[in-house]
Amino acid sequence: MACWLSFTLLTFCQPLQPTGTFSIVAFDPKTGDLGVAVASKFLAVGSVVPYAKAGVGAIATQSFANTTFGPKGLELLRKGLTPSQVLKQLLASDKDREFRQVGIVDAKGRAAAFTGKKCLPWAGHIVGKGFAVQGNILAGEQVVKAMAKAFRETKGELAERLMAALEAGEQAGGDARGKQSAAILVVRKGAGYGGFDDRYIDLRVDDHPEPVKELRRILNIKLAWSQVSEASKWRQKGNIKKAVEILKAAVQRYPDQAVLHYDLACYLALLGKREDALKALERALQLDASLKELAKKDDDLKSLRNDPRFEKLVR
Repeated sequence: MACWLSFTLLTFCQPLQPTGTFSIVAFDPKTGDLGVAVASKFLAVGSVVPYAKAGVGAIATQSFANTTFGPKGLELLRKGLTPSQVLKQLLASDKDREFRQVGIVDAKGRAAAFTGKKCLPWAGHIVGKGFAVQGNILAGEQVVKAMAKAFRETKGELAERLMAALEAGEQAGGDARGKQSAAILVVRKGAGYGGFDDRYIDLRVDDHPEPVKELRRILNIKLAWSQVSEASKWRQKGNIKKAVEILKAAVQRYPDQAVLHYDLACYLALLGKREDALKALERALQLDASLKELAKKDDDLKSLRNDPRFEKLVR
């Protein structure tokens, strides 16, 4: 304890906590997505560790985190430096670098990581094609190994692969001290709210007994609503069949959301799939009876109005 207090007072002059953290930074060559997922026995880890910019890179800075590494590192990546060069430059100016841990990936899929010799054990990292996983105060090396394996083997978009890696890390022991918070950040050009920024996914669980499980729950909600938007675009293109396919996936991901079932009923009705449309509408109204008034006058459902089953549902 004395050594810890000495380090805190002499180095930082403020009461910082030793924080056990495991994270992954990664790039998806198919979509260009870049992201970070992180979990820790630390309040609001998502406010400290993850940094990312579309078309540039993603950075995780942890273990007595030097938060200047995030913005400075992204700026250096933007200027064309490789992740290894960025690490070298960031660490060269930090007298406490041996306490730091950093993971970096760029928009070309190049990755690098650093674990200082004074990071609290177990601490280490793995760098692979398009990703880096790193952690400190972990249950053991198996945590980062499990994360790397899960990321490589999981299918789907980057957010799902990052989430799988985080779950695998926790299942392998995670932070040796316990659980408190988790976060996921994925950037994609123009994918933020209203198209005004690049924050496609920016979710945080700041204090929770099961933060990784809670993060999975809200990520599923976010991805389901993203699928609704995608389905709408396919409808506008005139491909209702594709829109139905996407909405079915959204319903499977978030089955308790009435609006998803309602939209699916509308698209199925437009396709002439009467039985399936009525079934989807019935489920939507079971979940939210207030949708009855909308259903009565929704032009998308007009093909169902001459069916007595429809009249019974909206009565």
